[in-house]
Amino acid sequence: MINRILHIAKEKNLQSLAGNVITAGFGLLNFVVLTRSFDKEIFGEWILYLTGATFVEMFRFGITRTALVRFLSGASKDEEKKLIGSNWLIGLVASILIAILLWLILYFFPAQVKQSGFYLFFKWYPILAFLNLPFNNALTIQQSKQFFGQIFIVKSLNSILFFVGLLINLYWLKLELIYVIWFNLAVAGFVSLITILLGWDGLRYLRHADKKTNINLLNFGKYTTLTLIGTNLLRSADTFIIALSPLGTAAVALYSIPLKLTDLLQIPLRSFVATAFPKMSKASIANDLKMVRYYFYSYSGSITILFLPVAILGFIFSDFFVLILGGEQYLGIDPITGVSTSTIFKVFALYGILLPIDRLTGVGLDSINKPKKNFYKIIYMVSANIIGDMIAVFVFKSLIAVAVVTVIFTFLGVVIGYQYLNKELLLKPKLIWVEGWKVYTNKFKEFAS
Repeated sequence: MINRILHIAKEKNLQSLAGNVITAGFGLLNFVVLTRSFDKEIFGEWILYLTGATFVEMFRFGITRTALVRFLSGASKDEEKKLIGSNWLIGLVASILIAILLWLILYFFPAQVKQSGFYLFFKWYPILAFLNLPFNNALTIQQSKQFFGQIFIVKSLNSILFFVGLLINLYWLKLELIYVIWFNLAVAGFVSLITILLGWDGLRYLRHADKKTNINLLNFGKYTTLTLIGTNLLRSADTFIIALSPLGTAAVALYSIPLKLTDLLQIPLRSFVATAFPKMSKASIANDLKMVRYYFYSYSGSITILFLPVAILGFIFSDFFVLILGGEQYLGIDPITGVSTSTIFKVFALYGILLPIDRLTGVGLDSINKPKKNFYKIIYMVSANIIGDMIAVFVFKSLIAVAVVTVIFTFLGVVIGYQYLNKELLLKPKLIWVEGWKVYTNKFKEFAS
């Protein structure tokens, strides 16, 4: 029995899941602590800082992350050094350009930036961009090598340190939000230093970067970058548009409570995608489309089945989850927006069921070297989301309508993504559920035998 447990513990999906559970779990705890540390307006400013940072991170690392994971899957030692070195060089240049751009905007338009609620992001994110560069490079490299144990260590260190600091501030220090941001920067710098000292970030290969490898990464990345930006816009556009609307930062804070459900669902989703993409890419490079199809069926089916009971529980016990995440101040009808956070939470519970197939169609397209089609899929979704959000906020002035738009554009993504992937792989929809169930039955038999 002990040997079976150890064998299962070494399974890459489980290791990846453990790393994401740590990150998302402490992320949830951080969220809960912060909602109780500041009022809605101040907490809304933190959400805008975090949303802006996450959005730019998608661009900064999207340039090379997906390409690096794919190309490293079958790279020789010499190619590996060049790929990692070029990844470092491109990331460093992108960080410098982003920092200059944000600080120039802040310098020339200070009043407009402060009025938008994004002042903290424009001032402090450029520093974060440099401090967490080694940390993020390490995560990408370890994912490509499927060293999920190392990813678990890095993510755990980052998450635990920040949570401890927030807890100390809540109960003893009670400092302003700016000190929380400074501590966030310090933690990012410390964890990055650890990855450099351990050699996990690949900094030593920077000198191996060459023009040809730079071009190869950028050529693949030109679509995956835009795809990742679009993917992040699907989650952050709601926050951006609400912040710029008459509803203000208090509405941002209110909407962030049910939006947190999405982050919880990302725990298993990110974990399985992190293991699915290298496997699908390797099978695609070997021209084994049968295995690519199998991975798509098994991953999308098993994750959807996993999400069904979560969605049902979220719908039924929405008030309880809102109380846990935000506290009593977020229960009932909000006097400013006139909406119930619990109702928005129920809409997001339904949205969660659509996430796995939507995400796996995108992963499938990238793995078979069709990032352009994945980009087109995201463009359709982002367009529908932004147009829908603008109508929901400025015409109907309704946060519930914003949540409904999220369900609509995700369903659109499922349909378009499946059609694109089906043209390449000739898929059979029923096998998603068949192979999905087999994942659980096989694991149960393996554990019971």
